[in-house]
Amino acid sequence: MKVFPETFLWGGAIAANQVEGAWQEDGKGPSTSDMQPWGILGATRERTPGDSNIKDIAIDFYRRYPEDIALFADMGFTCLRVSIAWTRIFPNGDENTPNEAGLAFYDNLFDELAKHSITPLVTLSHYEMPWGLVKQYGGWGDRQTIDFFERYARTVFSRYQDKVKLWLTFNEINMALHAPLTGVGLPENSSESEIYQAIHHQLVASARAVCACHEIIPDARIGNMLLGALMYPLSCKPEDVLKAQQENHGWQFFGDVQCRGNYPGYMQRYFRENNIVLEVTPQDREDLRTTVDFVSFSYYMTGCVTTDDELNNQARANILNMVPNPHLKSSEWGWQIDPIGLRTLLNELWDRYQKPLFIVENGLGAKDSLNADGEIIDDYRISYLNDHLVQVREAIDDGVEVMGYTSWGPIDLVSASKAEISKRYGFIYVDRDDEGNGTLKRIPKKSYYWYQQVINSRGAALK
Repeated sequence: MKVFPETFLWGGAIAANQVEGAWQEDGKGPSTSDMQPWGILGATRERTPGDSNIKDIAIDFYRRYPEDIALFADMGFTCLRVSIAWTRIFPNGDENTPNEAGLAFYDNLFDELAKHSITPLVTLSHYEMPWGLVKQYGGWGDRQTIDFFERYARTVFSRYQDKVKLWLTFNEINMALHAPLTGVGLPENSSESEIYQAIHHQLVASARAVCACHEIIPDARIGNMLLGALMYPLSCKPEDVLKAQQENHGWQFFGDVQCRGNYPGYMQRYFRENNIVLEVTPQDREDLRTTVDFVSFSYYMTGCVTTDDELNNQARANILNMVPNPHLKSSEWGWQIDPIGLRTLLNELWDRYQKPLFIVENGLGAKDSLNADGEIIDDYRISYLNDHLVQVREAIDDGVEVMGYTSWGPIDLVSASKAEISKRYGFIYVDRDDEGNGTLKRIPKKSYYWYQQVINSRGAALK
């Protein structure tokens, strides 16, 4: 039987703005996520007194985390990926001193994980930043935001240096190209030049955070996080093959900078040909030389690329505008299911960077429902996760160094794209609907017990 390495970390991944709720409690300031009541694909709305949305409570993880962590521990988790809400620490983003109540909350959270021998993997910024920095400075478009982020990073590194040894800088950093407000705090109608300048500031900030982490916590490891948007050529036509390579460069660029320490030639050519001139200082170039210790990424689907304009115009089903692969099935949300693509991506990233890899998001969103016996029989999720984990095991046999696997949303949470809870990913059902009705009761699904067996057998239970 093939089993995973003993050091392999098993668990799940959640994000503060999708689970915590308590959006105004204990001194927390408003974030960009708080201003996106319909998710990252919806409009932005300033909050007014009495205004509310589903994320304000989410699944109430802020109060219920001991119960949820106990359920994770029962499944056998050895790792939980969480994020810190930046605005719990610096409510407006530009304060000189942090909010003690926010720091204390994460102290308690990390202590609870330690009680159950669960290793925290902590993301510094997961699809949110202080709304104050957007309003007062223009988000990551302003170079000053680099300093504000570094202050925040150094604050949490210093505070949790004995409790957290695995860190990530920015969640799916390449998403800024598709959702500028979510990624870099810029309006959706921003120009390419403005977006790439903001991305540059974020890349510099990420490198500075890596440097600070190495300085403050010498025995820690810190990585980046990419949205693994692997594209295939739709045909073997050379033009399609070249186009697919260029599309993949669009997201690989972020990994290249963070792993190699400079801007790749293909990106410099893109900037020249599109009249994009970045303000890059000598200090920026020096900062970028500090590279990450490992590469983490999300993986949900693959897509195809073609030079056929008609097919491209039809590909508007999701935020990434992928051309469907005729050889693959799709989920309820039109996301194509491609387990072998995960093995392909793992091999490509390993060959490209020769750094340890960590799969920090992977999962199936579906409309789960309770049967007459009060159970959730989610065989479709078990099948999806089983097939992907088999391919992870194959990649390890290929020689790829994989640190671990944290499935997305081990407990049902509010989706980032449309702020709905009916798109469920969890092993644990949460009794709440898209209108906010429900008891918030936690109910293990069939997949809960399946994942428990997979972890306990170190993958031997996979089929």
